[in-house]
Amino acid sequence: MFQFSKEQKTFHINGIKIGGQPGENPPFLIASMFHNKDRIMQDRKGNFDRRRATELIRKQEDLSASTGIPSMVAMVANTAEEARIYIDFFLETTDMPFGIDMWVAEKRAKATEYVSKLGVQDKFLYNSITPWDKDIKGQVNKLKDLGIKHVVVQAFDDKDQSPAGRLKSLESLLAQGAGSFDTVIVDTSVMNLPATSFSLIANRLIKEKTGLPCGGAYSNGTHMWKEAREVWGLDGFRAMDAVAQGMSSVLWSDFNFYGPIVTAPRIFPAVATAHILLSTLAYDETGVIPGNSDLPVRKYFAGFLEKLIAGEARK
Repeated sequence: MFQFSKEQKTFHINGIKIGGQPGENPPFLIASMFHNKDRIMQDRKGNFDRRRATELIRKQEDLSASTGIPSMVAMVANTAEEARIYIDFFLETTDMPFGIDMWVAEKRAKATEYVSKLGVQDKFLYNSITPWDKDIKGQVNKLKDLGIKHVVVQAFDDKDQSPAGRLKSLESLLAQGAGSFDTVIVDTSVMNLPATSFSLIANRLIKEKTGLPCGGAYSNGTHMWKEAREVWGLDGFRAMDAVAQGMSSVLWSDFNFYGPIVTAPRIFPAVATAHILLSTLAYDETGVIPGNSDLPVRKYFAGFLEKLIAGEARK
């Protein structure tokens, strides 16, 4: 269940490892900033609370360091001009990788040109090549011309929304060149909370077939369930969000678009806890705890691991 016979690919973005066998590396957590209703926003012209934005980035950096879970930020922008302001701020503030979240392909292309102009392709994750794009081959060629190295490929089939449909969608995108980058990670398209299971099963299918790192925007499933706040209140919503994203991190996910960066104080502990459990679930199958020193289980339960491994050696 937690070990694939297919060799699992591991990619590197700005020194961060993504992928591998379940439990081999901590999941990559990707926050959102400058999204609609983000309280740091003042307008859509690039004006925002820079002090508060910096505090949020520092908090995520601290949580990454303490848990061993790597992270980055995807910045939402409506125009290329707006994106440039956020990119400049981010590069001045942190060494973390970053992405730009823009739905309109033409505007996303303009923002990507700015990334290329700055020469920071090593720390940029392009999000994303999608099945809805009109000219995938043209987009791939353009990205290559700009020196883009790391991309998200979004897998989804409107006509077949099953896990197998997501695999079929990915295979079509790969056939059009979407897999020809230094790093290719697959977003299996979360649509709502219960359908998150289809994305998680698709993660397993895709990792079994291709070995590519998989994950999703699990915050889509939790934050879109507006009724949760009415049923359980804010504390109940927060619990639901943490559980869903932690559980998703166990089930064949190498990365997680976890939602607003302000939620980092609950998401990092939730995902770290889930990964600790994944480590021993995988150990039960393999008899091995990977040597990665950044694993949450190694950071928090080193003494337990010593006893576990010693006990196994005596058998």
